[in-house]
Amino acid sequence: MVLRRSEHPRAEDDADLWVPEGDGQLVGREGDIRDVTARLGGLGRVTGSLLLLGEPGVGKTALLAAVISRVRRSGVQVVSAAGAEYRSDVSYGALRQLMNSAVDRDRAPVLEGELAVVMGRKEGLPPDHTAVADAVVTVVRQLARTAPTLLVVDDVQWLDPASAVVLSQVARRLAGTGAALLCTARQGSEGFFELGGLPCQEVRPLDDPASEELLVRCFPALAPRVRRRLMAEAQGNPLALLELPVELTGRQQAAAEPLPERLALGRRLQSAFASRVTSLPAPTRYLLLLAALDGSGDLQVVSRAVAGQCGLKHLQPAERAGLVRVDERPSLHFRHPLTQSAVVELTTSDQRRSAHRALARAWAGTPERQAWHLAHAAVGPDEDVAVLLERAAAVIRRRGDGPAAVAALVRAAELSPDGQGRARRLAEAAYTGANITGDLRDVPRLLDDARRAAPGESSVAAAAAGAAYLLNDSGDIDTAHSLLRGAVTVRPGPNDPDDTLLVEAFHTWLLVCFFGGRADLWEDYDAAADFTVEPPLLAITRGTFVDPARATPRDLARLDDAVESLAHETDPLRIVRVATAGAYVDRLGGCAEGLRRVVAGGREGENVTPAIEALFLLGNHAWLTGQWSELHRFAADGLRLCDRYHYPMLAWVGKFLLACAAAASGDHTTARDLTDQMDQWAGPRRADAVRAYAAHAKALSALGRGDFEAAYLHATGIAPAGTFPRYAPHTLWTVMDLVDAAVRTGRRQEALAHVAAAQDAGLQHISPRMRMLVHASAALASESDEHPGFREALSVPEAERWPFDQARIHLSYGERLRRGKASAQAQRHLGAATEIFERLGAAPWADRARQELRASGRPGNAAPGSDVGLLTPQQSTIANLAAAGLSNKQIAERLFLSPRTVSTHLHQLFPKLGVTSRAALRDALQELHRA
Repeated sequence: MVLRRSEHPRAEDDADLWVPEGDGQLVGREGDIRDVTARLGGLGRVTGSLLLLGEPGVGKTALLAAVISRVRRSGVQVVSAAGAEYRSDVSYGALRQLMNSAVDRDRAPVLEGELAVVMGRKEGLPPDHTAVADAVVTVVRQLARTAPTLLVVDDVQWLDPASAVVLSQVARRLAGTGAALLCTARQGSEGFFELGGLPCQEVRPLDDPASEELLVRCFPALAPRVRRRLMAEAQGNPLALLELPVELTGRQQAAAEPLPERLALGRRLQSAFASRVTSLPAPTRYLLLLAALDGSGDLQVVSRAVAGQCGLKHLQPAERAGLVRVDERPSLHFRHPLTQSAVVELTTSDQRRSAHRALARAWAGTPERQAWHLAHAAVGPDEDVAVLLERAAAVIRRRGDGPAAVAALVRAAELSPDGQGRARRLAEAAYTGANITGDLRDVPRLLDDARRAAPGESSVAAAAAGAAYLLNDSGDIDTAHSLLRGAVTVRPGPNDPDDTLLVEAFHTWLLVCFFGGRADLWEDYDAAADFTVEPPLLAITRGTFVDPARATPRDLARLDDAVESLAHETDPLRIVRVATAGAYVDRLGGCAEGLRRVVAGGREGENVTPAIEALFLLGNHAWLTGQWSELHRFAADGLRLCDRYHYPMLAWVGKFLLACAAAASGDHTTARDLTDQMDQWAGPRRADAVRAYAAHAKALSALGRGDFEAAYLHATGIAPAGTFPRYAPHTLWTVMDLVDAAVRTGRRQEALAHVAAAQDAGLQHISPRMRMLVHASAALASESDEHPGFREALSVPEAERWPFDQARIHLSYGERLRRGKASAQAQRHLGAATEIFERLGAAPWADRARQELRASGRPGNAAPGSDVGLLTPQQSTIANLAAAGLSNKQIAERLFLSPRTVSTHLHQLFPKLGVTSRAALRDALQELHRA
């Protein structure tokens, strides 16, 4: 769609008059156009008057142009005029413009009498305003006899006094003339046109979808984060949406360099928003400047800053002008962010620095806020302020506002007196960009600036930033590993700022080693870590994420404490790191709420990198708990962010989840495509973790197809049977896959060895899910039809939390029972498996369960819920306890469930038993047992 200037007379002066070529529709204004034409009487005829009210730049004139285009096509003739700022002294200037438009057409009316005098066409005494209004109405009637006529007057607040008085009278006397008046005015502006009594329609700002559409159409190269910032600044104002991007450099538009704290307004925006500010008294403008630069809205801060120079009563002119609103707290709110920007832009640099110094004094008790104001007031290097800013950045980063933390560090670097301090702070900004804000592509520039600031110097921050960039951008695991290994051998002193970054370097190094997945990488890491007192979270992660098969009870207890602490945690990095530590040991459920907060911050552009990781961790939890539609949503959102911000390494986590879901659902083509991509990418980079992802999904796909030989080869490709090697965490997720494939390919000894290794490692003590898998694997590996492992697995508290695993155990147990000629029992478990697989959408597994069900003597195509005997073991236990008279709470305490889970089970089993209440349970169960 091509954009053009509208044909409105004032279009050359207004940036908000861009309309789409062809249909004349404005972005987001179709509803407004329909409303205006309807209120004027509809297409093809007009009547009455209508005033459009709106803030500067909201698009009133553009809306007029669109309405004019629409009504002209329906046969309405239009005569127009417009008020002009600074030219209101020309008597009857606007009325002359309107009448000239009226007579400049075929069969034009003749201007006689008082109107001819006003138009300067004959000499005479100055006429009375009422007489002139009568003459104008007469001319309008003559025009309306030839065609319906619409009078259009834009910006009536700027009409000259004589025209304003006359047209005010005309507006109220058009009934029955076959003509209508449509005019616009700025909200809060004063003029001579009498607005009272006229029907009004407010022209509101564009909503977010329309604002984004306008920016995408007109500035397609804008980075998403920049687009969001402009939308927040413009608040739906079309003029601002079209003008603010023009003031940005190409690098700023592409998010290759940070945006300024306050966006430049440009000439048109300044003229639109500044005129009402310049007319305010000096004390009022000073108070507004303090409030604008502070941004907190707290008038107590402003009061401390002025220190008696003026009082808050001086805000009254700004309130009366509608520029600000003061509430009872008291707090000050600018009616529009662009007014706030205009207040700042109308001052000199000296005035702004002086105001920042005053605000720094007002924030003396809050170092973070004080540091910002001192930084803005500084005119040269200042190490004290740089230190304050660096500390503020740490606080801001823990709060999750990555862009603000980067801005603080960059400004601290600018204020650093020596090259070494400047280099270190730039490197820390690069690290923050790579690990929090998603500014991965900006990392090389910041690191180059750091190297130029201190040639030959190296720092832990630079190594951590460089390694994060290499890992996430190109997947260069070995170079990232070497960079960190060299950096952490140089130990900082106890008061060295690099000491605090050493922990961050180790967290980055841990991820490098994880994705590499090789013992030699971990040996270097462990050797370096032995010389360092590990912070608790890093130590927990080493135990439960790096090598969960050897996690100690103390590791798990410390992890549980960390998970519990997330309820009030605000640091997105800590939330993600705790959840990562819990991923392989089934603690993600307790982290879900915190992870959702991180995702919300990512959508606001504050912590993009943690948001990507949080989305995939939530997807991981959704995969294990059978919420596969949620899995697809989380994975898709995460992959979109990976693509937008260029995080190919993290993307493989999302693709692994999609491959698993595809494999389990029977979409083997998608699973194969995704796993092939993983192998092709991981091979040359020696990214063994990604290869383990691929092998896991391939094994799952092969099991679903019944290709057990391939499943065994893929599962043992992660680690040989009977082993749980160090630094191979993925082996925990394939315990039952490997045993199942081994048994079905005649490798019973390998299956038994793997079960023994799992039991020796104590995997059954890691989590209820792992206990369920170890018990089931033991039963699978056993030749005994009476092995208790299946029953023990299915009796694990809340086994239904992991429905895919639970259904596989039901299936394997039912197969074993059928071969042992226990058909009735087999049918119960095979029916349960069929029901769960169908609910999940695990098509190949449901087919297998139905085949086994038919082989047991029961039709496999019957709806599982139609058989009153089809209760899972858990449901059967709950039904019997409920029939015995126990309450939901008592049943929950006995079975280690929640009362809500018990209630859900009862609602599910009632229809299976053909009952509607607990009172009928006993008889229904007796009938079931007799059957």
